[in-house]
Amino acid sequence: MNNSSKVYAGDNERIAISSQSFDAIDGWEEFKDAIPTFLDTSLKANEILEHMNMTKDESDYLWYTFRFQPSSSCMKPMVQIESLAHAVHAFVNNIYFGTTHGSHDIKDFFFKSPVLLNNELNNISILSVMAGLPNSGAFLESRFAGLTRVEIQCTEKEIYDFANYTWGYQVGLLGEKLQIYKEENLSNVEWRKTEISSYQPLTWYKIIFNTPLGNDPVALNLSSMGKGEAWMNGKSIGRYWVSFHNTKGDPSQTLKNDGKNLKEHSAVNLGLQFCV
Repeated sequence: MNNSSKVYAGDNERIAISSQSFDAIDGWEEFKDAIPTFLDTSLKANEILEHMNMTKDESDYLWYTFRFQPSSSCMKPMVQIESLAHAVHAFVNNIYFGTTHGSHDIKDFFFKSPVLLNNELNNISILSVMAGLPNSGAFLESRFAGLTRVEIQCTEKEIYDFANYTWGYQVGLLGEKLQIYKEENLSNVEWRKTEISSYQPLTWYKIIFNTPLGNDPVALNLSSMGKGEAWMNGKSIGRYWVSFHNTKGDPSQTLKNDGKNLKEHSAVNLGLQFCV
């Protein structure tokens, strides 16, 4: 029997209408998370440890830190980092020197940047970031993530390899440890008025707003953000990575549905985002 019937289905279109705007900088407050030094860390090892085995899904973030004193001939130092995580951020003596990330097709990525070192001990802090854990494919138990190689090159011949060096490790961020995304813990840190609306890594942002009127589903438009996680009234509504574009040059998702975490109508809601 040959069935030649045809079924036609119309396309579904999602329409989003702006209800409230948070563009005004006056309503925002921020808290800059701490950058740990080697002395701040409680776990030390004489090797570069694997990311996921350290964090054990407690956090997306793992700090790698070490101390380094260059020779007098190290005039133009260049830090070189190789990683199998999703992204890395580099800090030297609490100064931000840049970031880079991998992609779906390129797992092993490199970060290279000139840095400023003083003649004494310098603290290098590298934040390794995973946007969740691998959940498909073969040999998941043998997957490796995190830093694989760190070097500082002073000249063509003077290269310092830190593979078998003494490292300090910290799982997670200070804001995560203090759970400042919960309303009852907001006073655990000092919040300041946001002064500029530009990208600042390792920054928590919060705003308080009234519940939109009506019964329609509600979503947050995060198109102006970079990468991080968003909370609503103490509940995470998910990670976002708006600055990571698909092959068409667009972010894969800019709207985060948070209707289930809103309080009753006319109540005050706390929206908090961590940008990294």
